Order: sequence, then C-alpha cells, then structure tokens
Amino acid sequence: MRRYIFILLSFLSMLSAAAGGPIRWNQAYQTYIDQYKDMAIEGMLKYGVPASITLAQGLLESGAGRGTLVLQGNNHFGIKCHGWTGRTISHDDDELGECFRAYDSALESFEDHCKFLRDRPRYRSLFSLDKTDYRGWAYGLKRAGYATSPTYAQNLISIIELYKLYEYDQAKHFDHFMARHSGEDTAVRVPDSGLPAAVQLAGAHTIHKYNENYYVVARPGDTFKSLGKELDISSHKLARYNERKKKDRLVSGEFVWLKKKRRKAPRNFKHHPYYVRKSESLYDIAQKYGIRLKSLVKKNEKIAERGLRMGDEVRLY
Repeated sequence: MRRYIFILLSFLSMLSAAAGGPIRWNQAYQTYIDQYKDMAIEGMLKYGVPASITLAQGLLESGAGRGTLVLQGNNHFGIKCHGWTGRTISHDDDELGECFRAYDSALESFEDHCKFLRDRPRYRSLFSLDKTDYRGWAYGLKRAGYATSPTYAQNLISIIELYKLYEYDQAKHFDHFMARHSGEDTAVRVPDSGLPAAVQLAGAHTIHKYNENYYVVARPGDTFKSLGKELDISSHKLARYNERKKKDRLVSGEFVWLKKKRRKAPRNFKHHPYYVRKSESLYDIAQKYGIRLKSLVKKNEKIAERGLRMGDEVRLY
C-alpha cells in the first residue's frame, strides 16, 4: 500500500507543478535533472542562461521529459515555430494545431532554448542579471511573456529551491559525454570516462551516466561476452562489476554497469527511501541505482534477513 501511495504522490506532484500548486520531490523530476544537467550547464557557460533556469523550464514545459512535444519532436521547452525553418510538429496549445519546433536530439533543443532567449529582444534585459540570480530570471521570463500561467515564476523558483538547482549555476565544468549523448540511441564515443582508452567505443548501445558511473541497458540476446567484446572489457570484469558470473543470463532492460558500483545512491536519496515493487530483490534495486549489493544489504539488514515484501522501505543512502 505504501508503494502505491508513493507513486500517487509523485504523479500528483507533477500535476500540481503544472497547475501552480505546491511542488513535492519526486523521482521523475530527479531523473530528468540527472540526465540533462550537463546540457544545461554547457548552455550556461556558452550562452549565459542559468543552468537552474534551463532545467526548471525543461521540467515544467516537458512534464519531466514525458510530454508529447518531447516524445514526438525532442522539444523540451515548448518553443513555437516563430520563423523556424527546420522540422516542425503540430500540437494543440492555446489554439488547435499550433506549430512547434522539432529537433533531432535533446541537445539541439537545449541549445536552441538558450539561443532563443539570447536572440529575442524581449529577453535581452535578463542577460544583465547575474547568472546566480535565478529569482530575477524567473520573474523576468514571466514579465517577458514566456508563459501565460500567473504562477510561472514562482513554479520555477519552487523547483529550483526544492531540487537545489541553483548549485549548478556555480558550475565551471560539465561532463562532455553526457552533454552530447544523454538519451541518444546511436553509436557514440565516450571521452574522459575514466575507462581504459580501448573502452571508449560504445557501439550501438547508448552509454548512460549515473551515480558517478556508466551503464548500458541490456537488449535481447546480450551477454557479458557480447557486451564485453563491444566495449572491449573482459566478460569476467564486466560480470564482476555487476556481481555476477560471466556466463549468467542477461535480461533485456537490465542495467549493466561498466565500472565498480558505489556503496550508496546519490546524496539526494539521503531522506528518500525506495519502495519495493512486486517480485523485486535487493539485487534488482542495487542494479537500478548502481549500488554494491553487500552495501545495500548492510543498510537494510532486517528486511534482507526476513526477505523483501512489496512496499518495504529500502535505504539507498
């Protein structure tokens, strides 16, 4: 029952953000932040738009990446055509069948968002503000007419403060790989990953970054041997990183970590437990968050000893 209450609260939190109500922490928002923060930081360093503002706008405008404009056109910021000469999609907004910009990737959307603000005269005054003045930017965007909601500025501020997005406004560096390839489904090269040079080629699998580590998602037919060959990591090492044997069967959709897993989840889980789903094991949860199984068991000794039940609270941090 607790699990279903948690899921319901997460869904209501996303709805309340769009409606201008109180915003509560939820995993969908945090996942979006983890995936796109490097794109936002790159845009800030290149164009001067605060990373916190970019992320908060992306969360609101895209429904944490789940909106129709994102799914059909990689449009994270609800930017309409306005003389756009690229690909477009039609979507009902203030009027039926309005024209919206469409992009080939999330990166294109994030960069175009920064250019859109920089090049439009009505947003020009924002760039005289300090990039750490997220409140000034939020109210300035509302005054300039970016959105029609009367609570738009306060919604941005609430998201920024709840998720501490203002910390990214101090960033001097970003993960170039994640900024270029987060969410892609194409062959990529992984620079500065901390892996051996020969492991840089990722083949057809998308490499994701999470919890100071990298992982790929297993597909039908994948084995530690086939992934090891593609990534140029020995199947023995790859299996060991995932606390398995090299001949163990991989299930489509599971995470395969490319370096040794961490002892705990990211810090934002310090006060946010995980609620066990049907038929889940501690190993399943450990793989989902990139945590060593031994460490997760140690944090949850009582429920590990008796066996997990659906709805149990599992400490991740």
